[in-house]
Amino acid sequence: MPLVISPVIPAARHLGRSLLTGLITSLAAVCAAAQGLDWDSVSHIAQTRAAQPWTPSGDKAAALPPELANISYDGLRAIRFKPERSTWRDRSLPFELQYFHLGLYQTEPVRIREIGPDGQVTELPFRTGDYDYGFNRFDTAAWGDLGHAGFRLHYPLNSVAYKDELAVFLGASYFRALGAGQQYGLSARGLAIDTVGGQGEEFPRFTEFWVRRPSATDREVTVLALLESARATGAYRFVIRPGFQTTMTVHARVYLRVGAAPVATLGLAPLTSMFLSGENQPLPGDFRPEVHDSDGLMLATGEGEWLWRPLQRPRSVQVSSFATVNPRGFGLMQRDRRFASYEDVEARYERRPSAWVRPLGDWGAGRVELVQLPTPDETHDNVVAYWVPARLPAQGQPLEFAYELSWQGDEQQRPPSSWVTQTRRGYGYTRLSPAEQSAQPKFVLDFAGPALDALPPGAAVQAVVSANANGRVIEAVAYPNPATSSWRVSLRVVRIDPNQPVELRAFLQHQQHAVSETWTHLLLPE
Repeated sequence: MPLVISPVIPAARHLGRSLLTGLITSLAAVCAAAQGLDWDSVSHIAQTRAAQPWTPSGDKAAALPPELANISYDGLRAIRFKPERSTWRDRSLPFELQYFHLGLYQTEPVRIREIGPDGQVTELPFRTGDYDYGFNRFDTAAWGDLGHAGFRLHYPLNSVAYKDELAVFLGASYFRALGAGQQYGLSARGLAIDTVGGQGEEFPRFTEFWVRRPSATDREVTVLALLESARATGAYRFVIRPGFQTTMTVHARVYLRVGAAPVATLGLAPLTSMFLSGENQPLPGDFRPEVHDSDGLMLATGEGEWLWRPLQRPRSVQVSSFATVNPRGFGLMQRDRRFASYEDVEARYERRPSAWVRPLGDWGAGRVELVQLPTPDETHDNVVAYWVPARLPAQGQPLEFAYELSWQGDEQQRPPSSWVTQTRRGYGYTRLSPAEQSAQPKFVLDFAGPALDALPPGAAVQAVVSANANGRVIEAVAYPNPATSSWRVSLRVVRIDPNQPVELRAFLQHQQHAVSETWTHLLLPE
């Protein structure tokens, strides 16, 4: 049931404002535990905390035992949760909960609670006995209840005989999930604040979780979460449905904190990924043809156009914006699913999921923003994509939105017509000098899909190619590719100012009708 707290408290006039709001928040949590808790209850807590000044938690690592604050990467990896201690294992439920240990980068604890069938809330405490500490030699008796760093859900995704990892909530507001046959790759976040456009990025974090205990016949699990940062709070509800394509239905209410500095860029449904090299940007000296968790941004605009933006590794921060009204979906996709494209027997990039965001309800006007960052190697995420609403809510007022987030593998969201299967840059045999090739870059694109398959033999297909004011298209040719039963486009463009980027667009047309998505590419400055 929704939680309602009277704003009138006896003798409240004698309390300071921060103490009063802190008391209200504490009462909210107590009443929620006593009456049962739902998304409205968490929303009330988030709204109450948004009315309070932000109190930084200080040096989090100093609060940890020194041996955890200073633990090595290998030392932390050696700490393993004991599967036999999983929450709900003794109940033989389809889902199980396991936990992550604090240490090294994870220095701030989160509270995790269970919501029982009767709505009652029970704390899920940290216990050192739940962990195997490997080669570490710790005196854990002196630690007390440190709290959890995060948690993961397990479910028999690939075999009824074993419960695989299904979803993880760990670090700030990061989370990720898997479908059957997939391997962890990109992540999602609850909220992105000032990734670009502000005085530095702010990372909100989920500070409290409530996980609803499923029944023996349930095939979905619900997670509630409270998000907090210096300038925002939020209440989140995740309904997670495992399968060949695992889906999360996400409902959120976000509040900008009263009295806080203004937010420049509020990113909703953010996705975070890694791109180091690809067919469009090979890495010299690497035996692997491609190294990435995602190879492109796909966007279905509210106006009905489908866009594909191949990812790149830039030398400096690059930001692309795509304005639209009520987008039908966007995502960071791993389209290339062939092992031969990666040749990495450990990373298995061909198994990395795509993440597709499908808005639910009216999202109004705004833009999808793509941020691409330099990176020295594949251990750093350097790609972020999110939705930016055209209007921000007033401080203390809710911004409510919902979406379905699908973690997709070999069968994934595609445009209904045809799509880009690869983007390559460069020349074959040519008499052009390296300087001329740089001034007149060439791209070779392949398109495939049902709209092209349905064309009659000998159909006249046109490549429609355009550039912004900094480029001039001097070649645009479309022709069949008999090797793959697809269509190929060759295009060349002349740079006007080599120190500025060039925006390129290309799609296939037959009898004045588009028969493919739009390839949109940012030619980076030299």
